[in-house]
Amino acid sequence: MSDFTDLWNEIAPIGRADSGGYLRYALTEPELTLRDWFRTQAARRDMLVTDDGNGNLFAWRGEPWAPGTVLTGSHFDSVPHGGGYDGPLGIVSAFLAADRVAKSRSIAIAAFCEEEGGRFGVPCLGSRLLTGAIAPQQAGALKDRDGISFAEALGKTPDGAQPARIGNLKAFVELHVEQGRALETPVGVASAIWPHGRWRMDFAGVGDHAGTTRMTDRHDPMLTFAFAVLAANKEARLTGAHATVGRVQVEPNATNAIPSLVRGWLDARAADTGTLDQLVDGVVRKVTERAGRDGTSLTVTPESVTDEVAFDEALAKQLAARLGNVPILPTGAGHDAGVLSAHVPTAMLFVRNPTGVSHSPAEHATDEDCEAGIEALAAVLEELS
Repeated sequence: MSDFTDLWNEIAPIGRADSGGYLRYALTEPELTLRDWFRTQAARRDMLVTDDGNGNLFAWRGEPWAPGTVLTGSHFDSVPHGGGYDGPLGIVSAFLAADRVAKSRSIAIAAFCEEEGGRFGVPCLGSRLLTGAIAPQQAGALKDRDGISFAEALGKTPDGAQPARIGNLKAFVELHVEQGRALETPVGVASAIWPHGRWRMDFAGVGDHAGTTRMTDRHDPMLTFAFAVLAANKEARLTGAHATVGRVQVEPNATNAIPSLVRGWLDARAADTGTLDQLVDGVVRKVTERAGRDGTSLTVTPESVTDEVAFDEALAKQLAARLGNVPILPTGAGHDAGVLSAHVPTAMLFVRNPTGVSHSPAEHATDEDCEAGIEALAAVLEELS
């Protein structure tokens, strides 16, 4: 077996569900087990591990936050029943790439906290805290579905932004499995991340008896919600964007009761900010009109909105050339690299995903392509450091 296969097999069983996907929510037992694994891997390499007070772990070759350090890494947490490569591939590859880089090079490996937002609702929470994109008190107050706050799970209020430390980094390079069908070679380089966001939609109506309330007398928020799902789909197709409603909560959630409240989350993404705004505004306008006809109400709350990210163009071209003129391509998926890019020269390497499927057990990358990714990351770290 290859070095990659050996190391990958150490973490593959952790947090795997019967579905074949993973339940590795931030700061829960599976993710904490992976964080212990991170510390063990760092110790084997005589790397010092620090915690920035926001849930992010760093393994250092050299002094922590020393000027000129090149940072790499990714995240451990998953979406519900997600694939195993999204995030952990970047951390496993980082340790193996570090093994192939001269010991004199000043590099570090990160494991960012709550990148997916699968537990506390805000994606890239750890990197947002580190860079000051979200306030510590606001982040600490975020709650999971069991009512546990991020501060409670972390054991403290987050420390928040550390701009002086980030300013010492020479670059950040994140390796990640490609999450679509655009990459036809083993490795590619990212050019940009589409603007994207999450909007909570609260549909309020009148709860009543399913068997005795006449259809003409109903104020059913489920009807308005259903219209919203279809409206989002239509607007996305008309604008060439992406819209998804993948999470919903219903009150009282009884088979024989008309709901009093339906809460759904809209995930919207587009190639540019103007198109994203057009999509979301169009959905809200049409659904508001429909709510008026249904006798319900709509409240829309943006929970996280990320502007378009253009990675350092010169750096992307430099890395693509260094790796043999590999493809440079954009992505619609969000990443910690997108958050850090506003503060430090940042690049991403993609490893081919032959299924083209992500956030699903079908997500995959071959060991051979992963080895190619490790070699590419090692070459990049060697050059940049």
